Amino acid sequence: MPEPELIASCWTTAGDAAPQRGDETSPFALLDRIRAAGAAGWSGFGLVHADLKAALTTLDYADIKGALDDAGLRHLELEFLGDWWTEGDRRSVSDEMRGELFEAARALSPIHIKCAGDFSGGFVDDELLVREFRQLAEEAADAGTRMALEALPMTNFATIEAGQRFLSEVAHPAAGLCIDIWHVYRGGTPIEELPAFVDPATLFAVELNDARAAQPADLWIDTVDERMLPGEGEWDVAGFINVIRGLGFDGPWGVEILSAAHRARGLEEALDAARSATLGEFARAEEALRG
Repeated sequence: MPEPELIASCWTTAGDAAPQRGDETSPFALLDRIRAAGAAGWSGFGLVHADLKAALTTLDYADIKGALDDAGLRHLELEFLGDWWTEGDRRSVSDEMRGELFEAARALSPIHIKCAGDFSGGFVDDELLVREFRQLAEEAADAGTRMALEALPMTNFATIEAGQRFLSEVAHPAAGLCIDIWHVYRGGTPIEELPAFVDPATLFAVELNDARAAQPADLWIDTVDERMLPGEGEWDVAGFINVIRGLGFDGPWGVEILSAAHRARGLEEALDAARSATLGEFARAEEALRG
């Protein structure tokens, strides 16, 4: 098989930065990250809103697009939009980010923008969610991109199946699913059950990583600090790859490594380690098929 196309997610290249720290900005300059990802053989690049906003204080979209093209990074993904269904101050903050992400989408042509549901545990009306996400998808389509929903186990879309049911109700061609292997295992879904309910037409993004098999006491600490490179943990990453390929998806594949150990690596080391480990799992997946 040809070598898979891999996207270095924003956190895979971010160094000492992590979600919801307050300031999510990477200590590495954006153009350095882009050039390093291209030099390491990656096919795509992830960019979080905080880094995009910081970069635009000294660069313009043409600078960023030119760097991506020069590095051979054919696939760009943007993230991370929340609170798209809310009102008041939360909605004002979300709408500002929404506008900036869609502005970037028109200039940079990302394959999708990642988003999630509610982390608060409070009640959110299902009809409201469907209506608001359908509108969000419509605006994404107008900007030339799509919305990829992450069904995180600590949100109101706690399983992949719940996320898929929601997207079936939204029923918009620019509304789809981002399936991270972490969401699958930590959401308690056996990988072999995914084909029973995942609609291939809505499968926009897939992300790879690894972890310990035991369910953690704190999901947030696990997802931000304790993920592992593919093949380093106890999950069946190769089996997951083959299940996803059986759904008709074959890339580009995101590689999202969030851990204290990964944040301590230098930029080039982080990129090389993540890519090498991931390619090893693809090799094992192909060996399993040959049987």
